[in-house]
Amino acid sequence: MAIVPLSGALRDRAGKGPARAARRAGDIPGVLYGHGQAATPLTVNQKEFINAIRHVEGGNMIVSLKLSNGDKTALVREVQLDPISHDIIHLDFQEVSLTETVRVQVAVHFTGTATGVKDGGGILETIARQVEVECLATSIPSFLEADVSALEVGDSLHASDLKLPEGVTLLTEGDQTIATCVPPTVYEAPVAAEAAPTAAEPELVAAKGKEDKEEGEEKPEKGEKEKK
Repeated sequence: MAIVPLSGALRDRAGKGPARAARRAGDIPGVLYGHGQAATPLTVNQKEFINAIRHVEGGNMIVSLKLSNGDKTALVREVQLDPISHDIIHLDFQEVSLTETVRVQVAVHFTGTATGVKDGGGILETIARQVEVECLATSIPSFLEADVSALEVGDSLHASDLKLPEGVTLLTEGDQTIATCVPPTVYEAPVAAEAAPTAAEPELVAAKGKEDKEEGEEKPEKGEKEKK
């Protein structure tokens, strides 16, 4: 991995106020730590950093920080983004030695089309897109390739199946599944429920009896007296 030159400036003060002032001036606030030293506040030019990171392949970036107290070789450990504007608001640099190993996360790139997908209608599920490795800072791979072409339905690819460059040691457990080919999802249409029989409307017995009684009565003719 190439080392990217980057100019920086030490900050006299840390905190939110100085950090906001640095952003207004077109710089990105950050800290440099490592090798048992206390965290050192610094800034780097925003345009210079964005231009540099565009030319870096992979998720890890090694820089040569030019500071007033000397050049520092550092690994960019964290890039914090504003959740709304997505602007870079803070950087974490870890000072490293070119003769010592570091632990980093490396992206996994999946290649090929699984046989189970092509011929069996299966679905490829990616379980892990990164693995942890240990190596010299200059030997950090940009990514690791994982060929899934041989996977049949029900097969899985594990971290131990990855081919590592010389000098790179896998730290992720070897039996960690990184991809699997699962059977196709079978869609079953819902069965329509049978309509329940409509309950018969109850007969109004009382009302009907009253009606019959009224029909059976004879009204006395006009002038006729009821017999006692």
